[in-house]
Amino acid sequence: MAGRSHLIRFAGLTTAGLMCAALAGCGFQLRGAPPVPPGLQPLAVTCVEQVPGELCRSVTEQLELGNIDVRPAGEADYVLRLRGFEQDRRASAITVQAAAAEYTLRQTVRMDVLTRDDIPLVTETSLNSSETYRYDETNVLAKRREEEELRVQLYERLAQQIIFRLAPLTEARIAEIRAAAGEDTGDDSR
Repeated sequence: MAGRSHLIRFAGLTTAGLMCAALAGCGFQLRGAPPVPPGLQPLAVTCVEQVPGELCRSVTEQLELGNIDVRPAGEADYVLRLRGFEQDRRASAITVQAAAAEYTLRQTVRMDVLTRDDIPLVTETSLNSSETYRYDETNVLAKRREEEELRVQLYERLAQQIIFRLAPLTEARIAEIRAAAGEDTGDDSR
């Protein structure tokens, strides 16, 4: 009987391994993670001081997971700029005793994408993410931990929104934008 359970376990692991290989081979990607076009490389991510390091790291990590060549700004052909980060926490529900029962956390960041020669590929866009959570005055430490975890989740959501904004920037689209920028400036060097 023990030999049979090992055989069943082995067959299950083999099946799971084959399914993973098949999914990887067909180009399967996690939902919510669009591919960033390879034409948008090398790419730099710049964040001003007020943008939290966790948000910058989350964006950079997601780009690197998408096989994007992320480099310092001086070495990149394109620059993703993040700035204007704001975060607020507001009471969204009040108890009978006039104490906060729920809070809403909201984060906002502005982004744009420029070519090395300052042609905007994505004009300045404001992105935001929010989450509401219950607050219990009798369990303040646990609620502070929960709030910190929500902040990290909001950073990740903002990072995903940023990645979504990059997805349409194919080589063809970048060429169109460059051509239109040349026409706007009267550049006849084409």
